[in-house]
Amino acid sequence: MGSPGFAVPPLVELYERGINIKAVVTQPDKERGRGLKVCYTAVKEKALELNIPVLQPVRMRDPLFIEELKNLDADLFVVVAFRILAPRVLEIPKLGSVNLHASLLPDYRGAAPINHAIFNGEKETGVTVFFLNSGDVDSGDIVKQVSTTITNDDDYGSLYDRLSFMGKNVLADAVTDILEGCAKSYRQENSSSKLAPKLFANDFIIDWTKSAESIHNRVRGLSPKPGSCTSINGKRIKFLKTAFDNISTGLEPGTVVESDCRKGYIRIAAGSGSLTVTRVQLDSRPASDVGCFLNGFKLEPGSVFI
Repeated sequence: MGSPGFAVPPLVELYERGINIKAVVTQPDKERGRGLKVCYTAVKEKALELNIPVLQPVRMRDPLFIEELKNLDADLFVVVAFRILAPRVLEIPKLGSVNLHASLLPDYRGAAPINHAIFNGEKETGVTVFFLNSGDVDSGDIVKQVSTTITNDDDYGSLYDRLSFMGKNVLADAVTDILEGCAKSYRQENSSSKLAPKLFANDFIIDWTKSAESIHNRVRGLSPKPGSCTSINGKRIKFLKTAFDNISTGLEPGTVVESDCRKGYIRIAAGSGSLTVTRVQLDSRPASDVGCFLNGFKLEPGSVFI
C-alpha cells in the first residue's frame, strides 16, 4: 500500500526478491493540468509495469473494498507513505501490517518526518520498519531500524531519495524475516517530544523574524518542492538554496542587505543574522540561479521581503 515515488524502490525490491505481491493498493487517479490529463500515482505506474493487480479505493472503509482485501488471503500488509489504516483493515492479514517510516522512531511520528528533521537542524535520521497498531500514530513495535547522517548539503529532495533507497532493503529484510517467522520486534519508547505533523500552505511562508539559521533550515526542508516562499514588490518567490551567518545587520528582518548579479547572491536580514540566497523560483517559472534571476528582476538594497 503506497502512492508516491518514495514507495517505488521498496515495491521493486520486494518484487525482485521473489516475494508474492498479490496486489498493490494506491490512491485513485487524478486529473491534472489544463487538459485535465488523468495521472497515475508513481506506485501504480510501477505496479502496472510489473503486472501486479492494482486496487484504488476511494474509501478505505468501503465494505466492498474490505471484502476484496479479505479475498486476497494475504499473510502481510506492507505500507509505505500511505493513509492511516482502520483497525478493521489492520486485522485482516494473518501476520499483521508493517510500515516503513522515514525517521528513527519514536522521533518524528507523523506525516512529514523528513521535512521536520531538517527544519530542526537534526544531524541524524533514518528509516524504521514497525508493526502498525490501532493506538497512537506510528507507535507500533519496531522490527528494524537503520540510521544515516544528515549532511550540511542535504535538502528535502536529497534526503528523500536516500531514505527511500535505504528503506527498500530494510523493509525487504524485515518482510522476509516476518514471513519466515524469525523477526524480532521491540516496543517503542514513548518519551520523544519530536513530532512531524502534516504541512499546510502557511508552513511554506518564510517568517523573517526567525533567525537566519532557522530560515535556512526551513528552506532546506522544503527544497526543491514545494519550496519556501516570500514576496517582494508584489511577486511571490520561492527560495531553494541558501546559506546563513550570525552577523547582525542592524536592519529590519526581510530587508535586502546586498544584491549582486555578477556574484549571484542576495543577502537578506533576518531576526538574527542574515540569509544568503543563491537559487530561486518565481511563480510559474523554472528555477534559476540568483545571477540569472537578477538579470530580469532588479532588487536594490533596502527593498523588503514580506
